[in-house]
Amino acid sequence: MKVTSVETIVVDNIKPYRGGSKWLFLRLHTDEGIVGLGEKPTGHARDLRSQIHLIHTLCDQFLIGKDPTQIEKIWQEAYGSRHDFRHPGLDMTPALSAIEIACWDIVGKAANQPIYNLLGGRCHEKLRAYAYMPYNAASESPERAGEVAQQLVEEGNSACKLDPFVPFFPAPQDYSLKRIRHVGRIFECIRNAVGDELEVGIGTHGQFSTSGAIRVAKALEQYDPYWFEEPVSPENIDEMARVAAHTSIPIASGERLVTKFEFAQLLMKQAAQIIQLDVAQCGGILEAKKIAGIAEAHYAMIAPHMYVGPIAAAAAVQLDTCSPNFLIQEYNGDRLHRDIFVDPITFEEGFITPPSGPGLGVELNEEVLNKHRSND
Repeated sequence: MKVTSVETIVVDNIKPYRGGSKWLFLRLHTDEGIVGLGEKPTGHARDLRSQIHLIHTLCDQFLIGKDPTQIEKIWQEAYGSRHDFRHPGLDMTPALSAIEIACWDIVGKAANQPIYNLLGGRCHEKLRAYAYMPYNAASESPERAGEVAQQLVEEGNSACKLDPFVPFFPAPQDYSLKRIRHVGRIFECIRNAVGDELEVGIGTHGQFSTSGAIRVAKALEQYDPYWFEEPVSPENIDEMARVAAHTSIPIASGERLVTKFEFAQLLMKQAAQIIQLDVAQCGGILEAKKIAGIAEAHYAMIAPHMYVGPIAAAAAVQLDTCSPNFLIQEYNGDRLHRDIFVDPITFEEGFITPPSGPGLGVELNEEVLNKHRSND
């Protein structure tokens, strides 16, 4: 089997633009008629021409005419054969991830097996996922946060995340004692409303100083947060490790890291024990599986990041299903995430049911896809 061509598709997302205002999909076509799906995360970029060009450049040089089942070889050649490519980042590595995910989709379809069965088999029958508490719910009043928490529990959720420290910039920064006390009251009201029925993660974006993060952690420890996410900027792993050493709250990090090499440092220095790798950014499904294995060796859990479109989300589900140290999955799906698939991934009462179909287990609904194709 050989890859004959690559097709890129830009999709206009619908409000509230979960996973970005535009999605960038790719389809790898083969001489046996099997088509593999992949996706490159775009954030909120409006002009995707450079990202599309990068995907086609990688495919032209390393994939067209090649056997898509040779995933490790393709990945190593694309990552390391050119000096300027062997520099991981949130541009080249996600493009390589998209291609790699599409190759796995082809392999699974050729074998008539879901990808997770080709990576060790199903470890989990269903996948716990966490919801979001909208910031405005907590900013209205701490009591309102308690009401929303009660609603989340009634909907079947057992975990959520909120981002109570704003603004996110500049970074680093310290927040006032008044703000810290306000966030403490938010947690107090949530606990009063739902007790221990809802885990609550502290979502942040690396905006604290080291001392400020330690101060906040000390103030909130009494409420047993699920985690303290990226308390300081991820560039300096030593400082994140210093925060981790000063608190009993588990530190979560990884959504802005790529490849096994960066994650190995994070784990070796004991900077985080909840690893938020992003399958569509870190290097793809096999690279994510390697990262999960390194985490397992450090008794760390994975809670994959999922601020992406539906194909990248489907790839995360494949990893989760076959990873023994899977903890919980971020879930940002919306109506278009469901409608764009013939058979959408099932999310009910706080759990995702892994699809049983071959490859990624999903197929695009062409009618919906064509309706939302971007004209830009």
